[in-house]
Amino acid sequence: MSTVMNGSAAAPSSGGWLAKERTIAGPGFNRWQIAPAALLIHLCIGMVYGLSTFWLPLSKAIGIKAAVACPVGTGFFDELFVSDCDWKISTLGWMFTLAIIILGVSAALWGGWLERVGPRKAGVVAAVCWGGGLAVAALGIQMHQFWIMLLGGGVIGGVGLGLGYISPVSTLIKWFPDKRGMATGLAIMGFGGGAMVGSPLATLLMKHFASPTSVGVAQTFLVLAVGYFVFMLFGALLYRVPPSGWTPAGWTPPAAQAANTMITRGHVHVSKIWGIPQFWLVWIVLCMNVSAGIGVLGMASPMLQEVFGGHLVGLDKKFMELDKTQLTQIAAIGGSFVALLSLFNIGGRFFWASLSDKFGRKATFTIFFILGGLLYASVPASAGAGSERAFVVAFCIILSMYGGGFATVPAYLSDLFGTQMVGAIHGRLLTAWSVAGALGPIVVNYMRDYQLGLGIPRDQVYNQTMYILVGMLVIGLIANFLVKPVDAKWFMTEAELAEERRIAHERAASNEVTGTGAAGGSNALVAAIAWLAVGIPLVWGLYMALTNVSKFFG
Repeated sequence: MSTVMNGSAAAPSSGGWLAKERTIAGPGFNRWQIAPAALLIHLCIGMVYGLSTFWLPLSKAIGIKAAVACPVGTGFFDELFVSDCDWKISTLGWMFTLAIIILGVSAALWGGWLERVGPRKAGVVAAVCWGGGLAVAALGIQMHQFWIMLLGGGVIGGVGLGLGYISPVSTLIKWFPDKRGMATGLAIMGFGGGAMVGSPLATLLMKHFASPTSVGVAQTFLVLAVGYFVFMLFGALLYRVPPSGWTPAGWTPPAAQAANTMITRGHVHVSKIWGIPQFWLVWIVLCMNVSAGIGVLGMASPMLQEVFGGHLVGLDKKFMELDKTQLTQIAAIGGSFVALLSLFNIGGRFFWASLSDKFGRKATFTIFFILGGLLYASVPASAGAGSERAFVVAFCIILSMYGGGFATVPAYLSDLFGTQMVGAIHGRLLTAWSVAGALGPIVVNYMRDYQLGLGIPRDQVYNQTMYILVGMLVIGLIANFLVKPVDAKWFMTEAELAEERRIAHERAASNEVTGTGAAGGSNALVAAIAWLAVGIPLVWGLYMALTNVSKFFG
């Protein structure tokens, strides 16, 4: 099968370099050149998963060596404006929560806009918002005003996350209609890898900028803001979209695949999506899968430490019986456990999404919910038996399916609703992530606190939580079972579809006459630079992650 364009260029020169028509690829364009563009953007915005790297030093931003506690009775809203005492880690975590909420909301609000203006303009706006948001957050750190941090990293940065997240996914699905799962897995794998690269880099930068009067976080935010802006801008400029009606050479479109009823022959307009039952079923599927995984991901390190305590370092002691030195030892192991889970989260995005091309999306999510439910249910038993290996293996597989769910769902949407407006529809669906980003951590964190309040030992406080997470997966399994092919009444008519494509066809015809295409063919040098820009950070991040993982098995 050819990976090269078999259509003509389509981009008038009058539209400006950000215009969608200037991104329509010309003859000879290799679709694999889009992959590094997607990875560049997702590697940058994926650092949202690594924001917790900053919480501990920021909790001592004023005291430097030790936190300066706020007066008794200082509440969350007071901490938004205090400048003479340090923030609590639980307060700082709201920056991540807000960023995830805004990610989903912005993707839903501007997904349709993205489809109209094209991925390049959306990618540039994402670069400005994510890089600019981090710069504003740096100002908030310097002024010690948490509300400015929330505005920058949570709101402005969250908009950048939403647009940056959906623009590569929509583009790759259009380029790889024959391998939708693989394509979305490739892009979203980059999002999972963002923290793998960004977290150790941030640690090195904080160490470099730290001084007797600063923990070095503000300076680190500024460096990351500039670096992410440059990399994301480069990725956005590499975007190309195929001409309307383009298909890979030798590929049979879904319309001929009558045997696979889950792959639609039509296209649904995003304006109708809220009223379609299948959309809400898939929304529940994603929400339950993410809720179950994201809460565990955020508590993985303390969970391992509290459940196994001194057994992690060969001591027959519970967590509360360990001294400071021993706690430091098991904390390092907990950090290595998180690194291991991150690798499975990243790998699962590509593995499961690619596998879904063979098994189908519905079957793949069925595996997630059944296997995931069994693994969650096994955790209390493995913890009670002191089986660290079974505990670790269970969560590694669980986190691979957590990442796999993110990567598989865009292909699920394109199968059900068509590819014409999949970016906008995917944006609407990401509101499920916003809900899950709050629901999952609340269940895990507050259930832990509730169990501790009842006097339950620390090595047992997560048992009840695991069964609640099983219940979430059962809800997801039922919703997934109910997903059926979309009724033909929801599809755009030929006239509506023709109108959506009319401008693109006119532009294509114009370019054939004027010869003003956006890109003649693949640029080998640009492609090589793009792959190096992606590959070098990924290899370095993988090396750092494997170094940490090796400590876990040491």
